[in-house]
Amino acid sequence: MSFNKITLNYTKIIPVLFAFGILCSCENDVAEIASLTNKKNEPISKGKNVEFIYSEKSNVKIKITAPLMEEYGEEENKYMEMTEGIKVLFYDSLLNVASTLTSNYAIHRVSENVMEAKEDVVVVNDKGEVLNTEHLIWIEDSSKIYTKEFVKISTEDEIIMGEGMEANQDFTKWKIHKPTGVINVKKEADSLKTN
Repeated sequence: MSFNKITLNYTKIIPVLFAFGILCSCENDVAEIASLTNKKNEPISKGKNVEFIYSEKSNVKIKITAPLMEEYGEEENKYMEMTEGIKVLFYDSLLNVASTLTSNYAIHRVSENVMEAKEDVVVVNDKGEVLNTEHLIWIEDSSKIYTKEFVKISTEDEIIMGEGMEANQDFTKWKIHKPTGVINVKKEADSLKTN
C-alpha cells in the first residue's frame, strides 16, 4: 500500500513540475519580448554638419544646415530630426539672403512637406525685423510660416507681442492674430555728442 501512495504522489508531482516549467519559460519569453519592444527608436541614417540646398529652375531658394540630422521611419511616415539646432537661409531671386531662421530643435516631416522649429526660434528678415517664438511651423508647399504660440516681433520703431502669427516664408509680410501689446521704441539722441 505504501508503494501505491508513493507512485500516486509522483503522478501528481510530474504535471505540477511540467506546468511550472512552462510558466518559467513563458516568463522568459515575455521578458525577452518586453526587452525587444523597449528598445529606443534607432535612426535609419545619421549625419553630422549636414547641408541641404533647395533650388527651383537652377536658382537656390533655401539652404538648411544642421550640426546633427537623424532620419527615422518608413517612406510614408519618414521624418528627420535636428536635435542640435538648425539654420535656414531663404534667398530672393537675386540670390541675396531674404531671411534667416534659427532654432535649437527642428523636425521635418518629409511626406507632409512640413518643418517644425522649436526652442528659441528666431527669424530675421532683410529689413532687420526680428520674430521670436518657441514654436514655428513652416509649410513648404505654400511657402508659409505660422504659430499659435506667443510671439514677439521687433521692428525699427516698435516691439509687438501677441498670440499666434502667420507670414510668408521670407518674413517680409506678416500678421499677428491676437496682439497683446505694442512698445514704441524711441531713438534717443546721443548725449555724448558735442556741437
